Amino acid sequence: MSYSVGQVSAFAGVTVRTLHHYDKAGLLSPSDRSPAGYRLYGDADLVRLQQILFYRELGFSLDEIAAILEDPMADALEHLRERQKRLREEIARLQRLAEVAERAIEVQQTGVRLTPEERFEVFGEVTFDLSYATEAELKWARSQGQRESMARAAAHTKEDWRQLMGEAAAWRAELLAAFDDGEPGDGERAMDLAEEHRLHISRWFTSCPPDMHRRIADDFVADPRAFSLVVPPSQQRPGLAAYTHRAVHANAARHDAGRTPREEDR
Repeated sequence: MSYSVGQVSAFAGVTVRTLHHYDKAGLLSPSDRSPAGYRLYGDADLVRLQQILFYRELGFSLDEIAAILEDPMADALEHLRERQKRLREEIARLQRLAEVAERAIEVQQTGVRLTPEERFEVFGEVTFDLSYATEAELKWARSQGQRESMARAAAHTKEDWRQLMGEAAAWRAELLAAFDDGEPGDGERAMDLAEEHRLHISRWFTSCPPDMHRRIADDFVADPRAFSLVVPPSQQRPGLAAYTHRAVHANAARHDAGRTPREEDR
């Protein structure tokens, strides 16, 4: 059977202009003509077109395709292996670009309005994984507390961030000291540190009642990314997340019992 340019264009998914270009380039010339001089493609032409489209999809140039198709001795397998290698390299490059774009989106969604240099200067290791903060924003998007937290984060200046991160670092040092000293997670020292953390959240982001603090601490043991926003991986110890979780829950229970520490005792 023979097919017109229009028919081939329709079922092959290429434009008539492309078929004409392949003809002029000597890559695919129709094997027949109608009495009126119109191009007619036979079955062998369609097989060749399929090969051309296959190689084009893999990114081969028309010259490379012509060499493969016209030279009976051409090593098509070697060409394909080389193309596979290049495609894998390109995939890896695009994956890296996608990760950079994703990280940029995450940073924007956290409400932190600092330049990349300022973020590194202020946050240090804590900036290495902000994906949890993004997921939390999406998870609690309808929460009044989350909306307030994001709004206040967006309003913080560089000096605000420097101060609050300084407070967090000092608190973290005390937490590590209590843990390393063997203080019980439900002891007074650990509970007081949990209370300081709760007040830190309230002071800088949003009101954090004990029940909310419990939910935050639950994520410490459920998702390593959550705890990494509190204690960077390089400073973590085995069992520290569970220890902090226990301290927060013990402090919340202390609130429930009306035994919260007085300000002058902290």
